Amino acid sequence: MSRFVLDASIALSWFLHRPTAKYADHVRQLLLRGQRAVVPSLWQLEIANGFVTAERRGVLTPLDTTEALQSLDVVLAQAIENSPETVSMRRVLHTARQFQLTAYDAVYLETALRQELPLATLDRQLLTAASKAGVEIVP
Repeated sequence: MSRFVLDASIALSWFLHRPTAKYADHVRQLLLRGQRAVVPSLWQLEIANGFVTAERRGVLTPLDTTEALQSLDVVLAQAIENSPETVSMRRVLHTARQFQLTAYDAVYLETALRQELPLATLDRQLLTAASKAGVEIVP
């Protein structure tokens, strides 16, 4: 496996959780070793929302967020690529309904399905849906 779909939950874990989830650390090591992550266009918005929410809750300061974004910029430049495909609203609604997911998580599942790529996520509902849909999970 050289490419996989990366859910925002993994990347946010690198900066918001202490200690970082072991699985999130494992995925980061895969990226550092040359594997590539594919992300849907909403990924950057989810990351930004995660940071601003963490600031509001006092988990991060604006300086912490700036430093996290600088670290993330390096990973983005070296190991993360934006998916060229968009998922239609009808498809997102269908997948969200079928697997009881948020529309956001349905986009990750659809990206993995369409590109036939494994998925890396910390989201339990998304993991369950991926398994039911026949999407491999990054080991």
